[in-house]
Amino acid sequence: MEKFIRACVGILPKKLQDIYYKYEEKWMYLFFGVLTTVVSILIKQVMYRSIPGKPGWENTVVVTVSWIGAVTFAFFTNKKYVFKSKAKGSDGFWREAVAFYTSRLSTYGMELALFLIFCDWLNIISNFWMIVISQVLIIVFNYILSKLFVFKNGEKK
Repeated sequence: MEKFIRACVGILPKKLQDIYYKYEEKWMYLFFGVLTTVVSILIKQVMYRSIPGKPGWENTVVVTVSWIGAVTFAFFTNKKYVFKSKAKGSDGFWREAVAFYTSRLSTYGMELALFLIFCDWLNIISNFWMIVISQVLIIVFNYILSKLFVFKNGEKK
C-alpha cells in the first residue's frame, strides 16, 4: 500500500509532492478517514435494508454494528499508515487498541446521541443526512483523539 501511495504521489508536480509530504499524516488520515466513512456507511445501508419495518431499536443497532466494523478498520489503517506506530510487542499493540477503542467510544456516544435526538425524537433529519453530518464530525474528533491520546508515542521526533 505504501508503495502504491508513493507511486501516486510521484506522478504529481514537485510542488504538490512537497505539500503532500509536508502534511503527509493529515492527508493519510483524511484518505483513510474517508475509507472508514465508506465502510461505516456501507454497513449502515446494508443493515437498514436488512431490517424489516421500522422497529424502535433500528438506529441503535445499526450505529453499533457500523461502529464496530468502522473502528476496527480504522484502528489497523491508522496504526500502520497514518500514525506509523512504533509500538512493540503485544503490550504495545493492546495498549494502543484499548486506547483507540476507548477514545472512539466518545464519538460513538456522540453519534448515538445525534441519531436519537435528530432522527428518533425530533424527526427533523433523515437517516441519510444524519449519517453524512455525523461522519464529518466523527472524522474531526477522532483525529484529535488519536493524535493526543492513542498514537502519541508513534510520532516522529
